Amino acid sequence: MSTVLRHRVYRRLLTAQVLALTGTGLATVALALLAHDLAGAGAGSVLGTALAIKMVAYVALAPFAGAVAARLPRRAVLIGADLVRAGVALVLPFVGEVWQVYVLVLVLQSASAVFTPTFQAVVVEVLPDERDYTRALSLSRLAYDLESLLSPVLAAALLAVVGHDRLFTGTALGFLASAALVDSAALPRGTAGRVRSTGAAEGIRLFVRVPALRALLALNLAVAAASAVVTVNSVVYVTGLMGRSVSDLPLALGAYGAGSMAVALALPRLLERVPDRTVMLGGAVALVVVFAGLGGVTAARAGDWRWPALLAVWAAFGAACAAVLTPVGRLVRRAAPERERAAAFAAQFSLSHACWLLTYPLAGWVGATAGLGTAVTALGLLTTVAALTAVRLWPVHGVHVHADLPPGHPHLRDARRVAAGWRHHHAPAADGSHARV
Repeated sequence: MSTVLRHRVYRRLLTAQVLALTGTGLATVALALLAHDLAGAGAGSVLGTALAIKMVAYVALAPFAGAVAARLPRRAVLIGADLVRAGVALVLPFVGEVWQVYVLVLVLQSASAVFTPTFQAVVVEVLPDERDYTRALSLSRLAYDLESLLSPVLAAALLAVVGHDRLFTGTALGFLASAALVDSAALPRGTAGRVRSTGAAEGIRLFVRVPALRALLALNLAVAAASAVVTVNSVVYVTGLMGRSVSDLPLALGAYGAGSMAVALALPRLLERVPDRTVMLGGAVALVVVFAGLGGVTAARAGDWRWPALLAVWAAFGAACAAVLTPVGRLVRRAAPERERAAAFAAQFSLSHACWLLTYPLAGWVGATAGLGTAVTALGLLTTVAALTAVRLWPVHGVHVHADLPPGHPHLRDARRVAAGWRHHHAPAADGSHARV
């Protein structure tokens, strides 16, 4: 990891990402407290609607945002999105009506739908070496996991000395610091002159056309089903099924984060020896096994063993999800031509959140109306179907030889010299080095 952190531009971008994520985590806590101030006992409904607006913005706007952003300098896009998010955070403490919260959340999350895919496409160009990029993906996964663990702790510490409205100030400062770091970084010169912008549907068409990306759609659904169980039903398992204090909830969520971080740290070395397909499909199959274990824990009515077993299951969910999610950037990078890369990342952002938009309500509604056992069965079956579909859609690709590429070509990084040319194997890549995808 230290190697990639020596890269000055990437180091600034990673720091910007961490600061923006910290601001987002503070905003989540502050928004919940604001909803309580405005709606009292109806705060849950307000917050749930706000989160639904967030997902709808991600799903509906990300492809269009990617198409628009591809016509503009990336620095301006990233800084503009951060400034919009900071402005919304500064305005939120002054709202007096619930509908105003919904409008501002829509603006905030629309800016995030612009920022995130653009940021991902920039990192690809900043780190052209695949090993460095793989390490960057692991660090990004760690940043997300640490944010989910540490932001509530930071929010609690701040609430001990300031009012919850000041948390929005911390959110704004995080976004402003992110904008300043992006402005100070020497980003690659990618503008409309180099990047083809062919419309919002281009990235989605790429996902339909490339077999490995079709499989990624199914993998997104498998991960979303597992994440929904943890995110939506952790509190029900801890306080309801286990009869433990709500103070144990962070421990359960921390187990999930710990499992994810452990795999994210191990993957850079593993991916040097094992193909992405093996790692990602292995993670999806592991999710099916973990769901079976969760079914056993859920069906048990008593026993002190259930609490450590639940922690182990949550850690296993985190590990399996990380195995699927961490290499996603490598897969999109290889499958998308450079001119379509921004659209491809926007499509992945949108389509993955569409899966969460489906599984989050499913986990909550089925769990509340039919019980946890039924919810686990339904989401476990969904994960099984998704994993099997991914295996079917992502074919194993045999060794092939390139006879027309010169030594030192970037596509031949892991190739071996043979009499007929350069031999290697990989997932389908629309990089100009293959006649067909």
